[in-house]
Amino acid sequence: MKRVMGLEYKPFSKKQMMVFTWWHNNSKYRDFDALICDGAVRSGKTFCMSVSFVLWAFSRFSDSSFALCSKTVRSLKRNLVSPLIPALKELGFEAKLKSSENVLEVQFNGRLNRFYLFGGKDESSASLIQGMTLSGLLLDEVALMPRSFVEQALARCSVSGSRFWFNCNPEYPSHWFYREWIKKRKEKNALYIHFKMHDNPSLSKKMIKRYEKLYSGSFYRRFVKGEWVAVCGAVYPFMEDDSAFVPVPKGEFEDYAVSCDYGTVNPSSFGLWAKKDDVWYRIDEYYYDSKVEGIQRTDEEHYKALLSLVGDRKVSLVTVDPSAASFIEVIKRHSKFNVVSAKNNVIDGIRCVCSALKEGKIKICENCKDAKREFSLYRWSENSHNDSVVKSNDHAMDDIRYFVTTILDSDTEDFYCVAMSR
Repeated sequence: MKRVMGLEYKPFSKKQMMVFTWWHNNSKYRDFDALICDGAVRSGKTFCMSVSFVLWAFSRFSDSSFALCSKTVRSLKRNLVSPLIPALKELGFEAKLKSSENVLEVQFNGRLNRFYLFGGKDESSASLIQGMTLSGLLLDEVALMPRSFVEQALARCSVSGSRFWFNCNPEYPSHWFYREWIKKRKEKNALYIHFKMHDNPSLSKKMIKRYEKLYSGSFYRRFVKGEWVAVCGAVYPFMEDDSAFVPVPKGEFEDYAVSCDYGTVNPSSFGLWAKKDDVWYRIDEYYYDSKVEGIQRTDEEHYKALLSLVGDRKVSLVTVDPSAASFIEVIKRHSKFNVVSAKNNVIDGIRCVCSALKEGKIKICENCKDAKREFSLYRWSENSHNDSVVKSNDHAMDDIRYFVTTILDSDTEDFYCVAMSR
C-alpha cells in the first residue's frame, strides 16, 4: 500500500485484475472481442478499465487512433481522463491532453497512440464520430448514450484486432444495451464482469455504508446492489413522513436563491432557498394553480409574485424552467435578478435531489405546504418501458430539481483510489 498525490492506493481485487489482464496473450479470456463491466457505483471499474484500455492499445498498436466516449466530453474529462493521466505517468507513459482538439496523446518507448474524446449526448451526436477509423473503443456510461451514437462508434472500429470496451451502471431492464449486449453477450463474444462495491478494496466499510444510505428503493438496487431493475412507487419514499421536514432556521442566512417551475395552464411553483452552515433550506414558496384559482396570470403578475416571495432579501441567482423563455426575458428586462435557465434532465435530476436530501445538503421547511403535498404524491410511471414519472403533482418537485442541478454544486467529485506497481 502507498500514497500518490495524497491518495491511498491498495491492491486490486480479483475482478479488477480480470479487467487488467483479460486481453493478455496468457489469459484464458483473450479471444473475447469485447469487455462489458457493469454494476454498483464506486466499484472501481472505470479507473481499471481506462488504464487497461491504454495498456492493451500499446500492446497491439502504434501510431493508431482510438476513441474514449462518455455522455459528454466534460464528464469524460472529469471522470475518466483526469485520473487516467497521472496513473499513466506513474507507469512511465507520457500523456498530454490537447483540450482544444479533444485528443489525448500518449507515448511510451518512442511509440505514440491518439485517444480522441467524444460525447454521446443525443441522437445528433452520431455525426461527430462519422468518418473515423479506430483500432479500439471505450464507452464509459454507455447506458446513458443513445443507441445510434454507440452503433456508429462501433462501426468505426474497422482495424483488424480492434475491440470494444463497455462500462456502465444499471438502468431499467428493457434498456437497449441490457437487451442487446448484456443478455446477448455470448453471441456478441463479450466478456461480462459484474461489479459490486466490495470489489473496490480502496472503498472503506464506512464509505460503503454512506452510499447504502444515499439511495432507497429501486435506485438502491441499481447503484448499490448493481441490479437492472424498473423503478416503481413513490419517487422520494423517505419524504412521505412529516418528520422529513424542518422548521425554518432562526438567525441570519449566508445566501439566497430562487428556483422556478413556470406554468400558465399548469401550476407555477417558485421555491425560496436560504443557505446556513453549508445547508440550503427551502424556506418559503409561491404556488399558483390557474385551474384552482379560475384565472391565468401573466408573466408580469408572476414576476410580481417573485418580488413578493423574495422581499428585501438579496438573491444571488434565480433559475427557471428552460422552456419558460418569455418569463426568463421578463426577469432579464427588469434587471433586478441574475437569472439562468435550469438544467432539465429529469432522471439525472431526481438522482441528484435524492442524494442531496439524503446527505442533508438541502432541507425542505415545514411551511412549504405544496412541496410537502407533492412529495407524498409524486410517483413513477407504471406503464413505461423506460424511467419516467407521472406528469402530475410535479411542479414543486421540478423547481426543487432545478435548484439542485443548477444552483447546488451537483458536480462535487467523489473518487476512489486503487493500487498499481511499477
